[in-house]
Amino acid sequence: MTDFLLVRHGETVWHAENRYAGRTDVPLTDRGREQAAALAAWAATAGLTAVRSSPLSRARLTAAPAAAACGLAAGTDERLSELDFGQGEGLTREEMRRRFPERLAAFLTDPVEHHLPDGEDPRLAAERAADCLAELAREQPRGRILVVAHSTLLRVLLCRLLGIPLADYRRVFPLLHNGALTEIRIEDGRTALLSFNTPAPSQAPALH
Repeated sequence: MTDFLLVRHGETVWHAENRYAGRTDVPLTDRGREQAAALAAWAATAGLTAVRSSPLSRARLTAAPAAAACGLAAGTDERLSELDFGQGEGLTREEMRRRFPERLAAFLTDPVEHHLPDGEDPRLAAERAADCLAELAREQPRGRILVVAHSTLLRVLLCRLLGIPLADYRRVFPLLHNGALTEIRIEDGRTALLSFNTPAPSQAPALH
C-alpha cells in the first residue's frame, strides 16, 4: 500500500479576488510562503519517502521547503498541473458572467460536460493525475508521498479515485484550503480516504 498526502499549493496573489488560475504561473503571497513553511515543519517528522509537485511555481515553491526539511529532492510531473481554464483563465466569476453568461450557467450545472470554453476536459485531467499516482504507487509500494498540486486537479482526482461522479466534484469537495493535507491510501488499485482538508499541525488554530 502507498499513502499519499495531497496538498493544494499556498495562497497566490489571485486568491483574494478568487480569480481562476489554471496554467498561468501566478506567484505566492507572503501568506502562501508561510503556508509552505508550515508544511515543511510538518514534513520534517512525517516519514515521507518522496515529494512530487506540479511544475507551476506556486506548487514547486510550496513543495520545495517540505522536501528540504526531510532531505528529499522534490520532483515535478506535468500530469499534476492545474487544468487549463480556457476563456475563464484569470477571470472572476462575475467577469465570466459578463463575458459568457450561458456557458458559465452550464458550467455551474455540470462542470464536466460543460467545462469552461476552450478549457481542458476534467475527465482527461483526472486520468492524467490518476496515472501519475498509480505510477508512483508502483514505484513505491510502501511509500508515503507528498503531492503538491492544485484545487480543481485534486478535486477531480479524488472523485476519480474514490468512484464519485466527476460532475459532482464542486459539490462533494467545495473547497480545498491552501496548504491543508488530504491523505489517501492506494492498495491493490483501490483507494481509501483517510483524512480530508486538515491543516498542517503548525497551521492549526490554537485551543483556548
